[in-house]
Amino acid sequence: MSAAKMPHLLIVEDDRALQKQIRWAFDQYETLAADDRETAMQLMRRYQPAVVTMDLGLPPDPDSVSEGFKLLEEILSLAPDTKVIVLTGQNDRANALRAIALGAYDFFAKPFEVDLLGLTIQRAYRLHELQKENERLQAMQQPDAMAGMITRDPDLLRVCRTIERVGVTDATVLLLGESGTGKELLARGLHESSPRRRERFVAINCAAIPDNLLESELFGYEKGAFTGAGKTTPGKIETANNGTLMLDEIGDLPHNLQAKLLRFLQERVIERIGGRNEIPVNVRIVCATHQNLPQLISEGRFREDLYYRLAEIVVNIPPLRARTGDASLLAHVFVRRFAAENGRGAMSLREDALRAIEAHAWPGNVRELENCIKRAVIMADGHQITAADIGVLSGVQAEEMVLDLRNARDEAEKRVTIAALARADGNVVKAAELLGVSRPTLYDMMHRFGLK
Repeated sequence: MSAAKMPHLLIVEDDRALQKQIRWAFDQYETLAADDRETAMQLMRRYQPAVVTMDLGLPPDPDSVSEGFKLLEEILSLAPDTKVIVLTGQNDRANALRAIALGAYDFFAKPFEVDLLGLTIQRAYRLHELQKENERLQAMQQPDAMAGMITRDPDLLRVCRTIERVGVTDATVLLLGESGTGKELLARGLHESSPRRRERFVAINCAAIPDNLLESELFGYEKGAFTGAGKTTPGKIETANNGTLMLDEIGDLPHNLQAKLLRFLQERVIERIGGRNEIPVNVRIVCATHQNLPQLISEGRFREDLYYRLAEIVVNIPPLRARTGDASLLAHVFVRRFAAENGRGAMSLREDALRAIEAHAWPGNVRELENCIKRAVIMADGHQITAADIGVLSGVQAEEMVLDLRNARDEAEKRVTIAALARADGNVVKAAELLGVSRPTLYDMMHRFGLK
């Protein structure tokens, strides 16, 4: 195995003779050596070794363990998955156990048997590999309840997994995101992930219903409660009993109804308009808004106590412009859908159309993209959609500078790989050509980045 392929092993030991002995004994690894905390952390940041062996007694006070424990905490803070094997004195079991409690992988008392330490190091590397592989598999797996969410973006996939985890609870969820980012789709996914999935999912848009009608829509009314109330009618809250109620655009809820909703959230009972009986309702509440609720609170337009009732779990949904490769990915899906719906046969996006789609900021998010592609499919002269069919699009988002060079390089490679696969509509051969790499190299990159 070449040195470039050998895994890094960091040895933190101020005894130069012992340091040399350990390096010699484990020449199957690319060994890195440090004799103080500062040097060790420099090597950690540069090489990010999976396994570290370290002495607790380090300069400037090698007779104390304070520097060693400080280094252990710094290593695990920087890279929590690092497997740290602590080397201690023969009668220093208490500090060894303390190191394990702080997150060290294992400990050995000096003098140690090289073969036993070697086996422990091998196990540590294997465990690290298994954990990374598990993370990779989880990252590429989209929850079943989120089958309708089309994305390869890591941030949105994390949101999907959060929705799946929260779904099994009864916590009230607040979905925050710009218009058109898929808040109702995520709310339905939350419902499908929950034990309530066999009951009703009811959605109401608080901004779409006039204020004087919204109360009766939410809470219902008794017969004769007002002119035109010819029969008793349950409201949306009561209709969603045992299921899930989505209150979309909750920021537009009138102030008088905010107090009534707060009482329902506290007591879990409602009164219909014109009624006197309290009706118990067991319902999961999911709210969504594109507005800045803390700002509305400061302006006196939204109740602070209601906000904290609704914000038990807050989920921030990234806009389309922040989702790497998703604009092209969705565009291909929409072309196929609308071409089939409109009897246009097999249609495709030309290269200039894809470049225009990738360059546009999509302030209206997925909804804007969907409408744009639908119009293009209908209006295109031939079976290829051009940039002219898409329309005049502009706006490329600037990115913040990342100072971690290794992570920045990996992130850049991942974004370019995702974008190429999206532009090629999942065709690995075409994506490899776009990237200028061989197909096996692209498969290796896809495996490394957890891409299907």
